[in-house]
Amino acid sequence: MTNRASLQKNLAIGLTLGVTLLWLFGVAASGLVAQHEMNEVFDSALEETAQRILPLAVTDILNRETGTGSQRAPALKDHDEYLTYLVRDRQGNLLLQSHDADSRVFGTLPGEGFSNTSTHRIYGASAVSDTIYIEVAEPLAHRREAALEAGLALLLPLMLLIPVSLLGVWWIVRLSLRKVVEFQQSIESRGAGDLSPVAGDRLPKEFEPIAVAVNRLLERLHRALEAERSFTANSAHELRTPLATALAKVQRLKTQVQSHQLKNNVAEIEEALRSLSMLSGKLLELAKAEGGGAIAENQHNLVPILEMIVSDFEGQMPGRIILDLPGNEVNSLLDPDAFAILVRNLIENALRHGAHKQPVEVSMASDGTLRVCNDGNIVPPEQLALLRNRFARSKTDAAGSGLGLAIADAIATGAGLILYLRSPATGRQDGFEAELNVAGAR
Repeated sequence: MTNRASLQKNLAIGLTLGVTLLWLFGVAASGLVAQHEMNEVFDSALEETAQRILPLAVTDILNRETGTGSQRAPALKDHDEYLTYLVRDRQGNLLLQSHDADSRVFGTLPGEGFSNTSTHRIYGASAVSDTIYIEVAEPLAHRREAALEAGLALLLPLMLLIPVSLLGVWWIVRLSLRKVVEFQQSIESRGAGDLSPVAGDRLPKEFEPIAVAVNRLLERLHRALEAERSFTANSAHELRTPLATALAKVQRLKTQVQSHQLKNNVAEIEEALRSLSMLSGKLLELAKAEGGGAIAENQHNLVPILEMIVSDFEGQMPGRIILDLPGNEVNSLLDPDAFAILVRNLIENALRHGAHKQPVEVSMASDGTLRVCNDGNIVPPEQLALLRNRFARSKTDAAGSGLGLAIADAIATGAGLILYLRSPATGRQDGFEAELNVAGAR
């Protein structure tokens, strides 16, 4: 199993995580700054409260009739006090307190300035020559609650930011890589014989070297294949005339020779020349099959072509082929000449390597599925996988060049079709079957 990751997915997830982490760092930094500023505001409120209450408390204490005793400041209505205070003298005697004040929060003796306990922040101030002190206390839990609410106010937008960022980054990455995807699709959509350069002038700068490398590779492959096809076609074509001439001379010599032994030798030479002539013809067919001409510009009905080819074989071997044709037309972009070469090679292969006393079944379904099936021994899977190769043959004594299935497979590949080879044949205990759907040519 391959472990290939999508570039778009990696960029989208990576950038989203990066933005999220930056946002978290920003929230943390903002939270620290906000907490510091809130502490300054709260300290200022403590100091301001003490300075506002102290003169009123001094006036109230000095105007008391008795001048002694403690007094709790009345509350106009019930409410939660975040700030509580005590007014005491230098010895710590309580003179005045807020209605909800807890004296245990404060120290034994009053003091001035800011101080902290485990639960409160306290500010103290004095008046009347340091004889009257006021201390205002604020719960630290109140400050932590305010800091937490401020942090949540900064974090909550992150819940919306993450999916929005993911969608936005994915859309931007997809838009940025659109030309790369088009470049990929232009390569995938090509046929097997199309080795022309791929347009890469609109690719992002980072992908231009890839387009250049791909086009250089295509150019080298094109030159190599053209050289191979040219050599195969030219060699086979140049051999046809001298082979035909040599065969004619051998046949004439055969009629002139009187010795029985010499006639046999000439007959062997004649058979060898026939085989060589057949091989040159197969090489020409292979060169055409691999030349990229398997697709026609317009669709053609292939049923009459199949019927004509089978009729030619019937004239040579009566009763050896059972043909089953559909009642409708089967139109395909497969080139008629290429189709004729493909069918002829499949039927020749079935006749040559199948059981000689059993007929070959050739059928075409209405959906374009072509089947050529013959009886015979089962071809082992390891040999079956090699039959598409040039000059590859299964273990058989039948004559042949080992190019028939290679030619058929080359035509099918050039037309975007898949040639299936099976042994045993479908629905049988033995035999061999070749199948492809000609309607899917593209």
